[in-house]
Amino acid sequence: MSETSRRPRESATITEESSQRTTLTVIEPAVSRTDVESTGRVGAIAYPYRLYDAVATLERPMIADRELEYVVSVDRSRRLAVRADVMPETITRTIDDVLVVPSELSDTQAREKAEDAVFSWTLRTVAVGSAPDVRFERSIDAYKLFWIASRPDGDVIVDSVRGSESPLVE
Repeated sequence: MSETSRRPRESATITEESSQRTTLTVIEPAVSRTDVESTGRVGAIAYPYRLYDAVATLERPMIADRELEYVVSVDRSRRLAVRADVMPETITRTIDDVLVVPSELSDTQAREKAEDAVFSWTLRTVAVGSAPDVRFERSIDAYKLFWIASRPDGDVIVDSVRGSESPLVE
């Protein structure tokens, strides 16, 4: 894969005040960094996502077309598309000491992943006579934050949106 296709659409901006401060558009955290229990400092990792509001239109003879709406979340680092319940709120935030994970998907590749996902989800939901027409109403590029915390029984990674915790496996 070329370096051009690995480059994220929105790159991190390093402020002049400190090389450890990064400004990113992020999915608004439900759990703040300061809320995470830790025996040491709490680290941060930012994963790149592209989120789409998608509509699949099914043509039906003699009756109105049917539209199915989806929210697609494309993890641009792990190269997968998953269905989301709602389009998340995003904010621009300056974050100290964060590891920004590079995107492994170009804009075109992310869109293709989302189209494939919507097509598959539609075929699982409805019996169709022809391929659905897939369109995207809007898209958002944002990072999802994960907090890394030290605990006496082992380090954990905390999802900043869901609040779920998992052991950090090296």
